Amino acid sequence: MTTPSTYGLSSEARNLHWLLTNLVEEVPGIQSVAVVSSDGLLLLSSDPERAEESRQARPAKGPRGSAADLATIVSGIGSLTIGAAKLMDSGAVKHTMVAMDEGSLFVMSISDGSLLGVHGSAECDMSVVAYHMALFVGRAGHVLTPELRSELRKSLESETTGSGR
Repeated sequence: MTTPSTYGLSSEARNLHWLLTNLVEEVPGIQSVAVVSSDGLLLLSSDPERAEESRQARPAKGPRGSAADLATIVSGIGSLTIGAAKLMDSGAVKHTMVAMDEGSLFVMSISDGSLLGVHGSAECDMSVVAYHMALFVGRAGHVLTPELRSELRKSLESETTGSGR
């Protein structure tokens, strides 16, 4: 994992970066993580450098789990499941899990409408990933204010353009 620079960030932003780093390093099988705002913007990623790479040259074979691709997928799945829940009159969506032959995808709601998305390997234990995601959401959800979302977005943009180094 590439650890983004946290120099100059607020203590809340540094704490979220630490929580994300901890999630990726402590849970076996996690390949990438993205926190996406309610309007679909990538706020925090385990792989900020690949977000820029995917914008510059998309691989011919399609998405391979870069931060921007994961954010797009997470936002789409979040929107789809929220729409389904409304149609079914079933309340708020808490989490979504997709098991595939060669991997898995987890999307969990954060209190402000933001989403936490995790791309896991085929070998990851889905219950362990879901548990640690819930811990992240519980610790991060109450601090994701509009001001912090703006700070995270600006920080990510400076990381991917190289001006934050």
